[in-house]
Amino acid sequence: MSTQEQTLAGRTVAVPETRELDVFSAMLERRGATVLRCPLVTILDAPDPRPVLEWVRQFSTGTFHDLILLTGEGLRRILRCIDLHAPDHRDEFIRALTRVRKITRGPKPARALRELGMKPDIAAEVPTTEGVIASLRAAGSLSARSVGVQLYGTEPNLPLVNFLRDAGATVATVAPYIYADKADDVAVRQLLTQMANGDVDVIAFTSTPQVERLFAVGPPDLVKRALERTEIAAVGPVVADALARHDVTARLMPQDSFFMKPLTSAMEDGLGPRRDS
Repeated sequence: MSTQEQTLAGRTVAVPETRELDVFSAMLERRGATVLRCPLVTILDAPDPRPVLEWVRQFSTGTFHDLILLTGEGLRRILRCIDLHAPDHRDEFIRALTRVRKITRGPKPARALRELGMKPDIAAEVPTTEGVIASLRAAGSLSARSVGVQLYGTEPNLPLVNFLRDAGATVATVAPYIYADKADDVAVRQLLTQMANGDVDVIAFTSTPQVERLFAVGPPDLVKRALERTEIAAVGPVVADALARHDVTARLMPQDSFFMKPLTSAMEDGLGPRRDS
């Protein structure tokens, strides 16, 4: 990339991403940014595969009418659980998946379906729980339908589950993965101190567990000072909502495509290179 294209030259960006840390960091570094890598959480398979496998067996009977996929990671982890513990069930699971009405929240679960040669039947216009609910309301009655819900980590998503049950549906949830701490607490507090000292231009959040970990580890006064002195970027409205629950506003966010490249573009547009760089 030429000097003219160093759109984030002189900017320091904190990246709490884990799974695609190197990809995201390289994207920013090619634009001239200095990246502080501090992965706050990691994703692990569900510690007990038995509830996942029981859900898979129930789903594979073909009695489900709908499947709501909240994350792409969720579908991939379900398939991983099958491949590790019950590979004979993979084909019947895929057949059942082909038959059900598939509802997705956002582009990532849609991408996971495309990897299997499928596509969503209903894609939430707004990639949030509220967006999924609105799309389902518009799609017609849910009375007497059996609905599978793949959860976001272990978050029970009571608003969605309660909506479905109130609408007359039978709901079966599955939690195929968990979030766990990645960076140690000392490293997280060191990042917060750098932010509070004004040494970080922007922190780019890509998941809600990253937000919660930051608030769980840092002393409240340190977190407050850190976020007051740092621009906040969020990959999409779900993450922005998590920040808002802590009275933090994400000024930098993609408008309609919630991936790392559009997030990078939002930071380019909102910050640009440092003028004294």
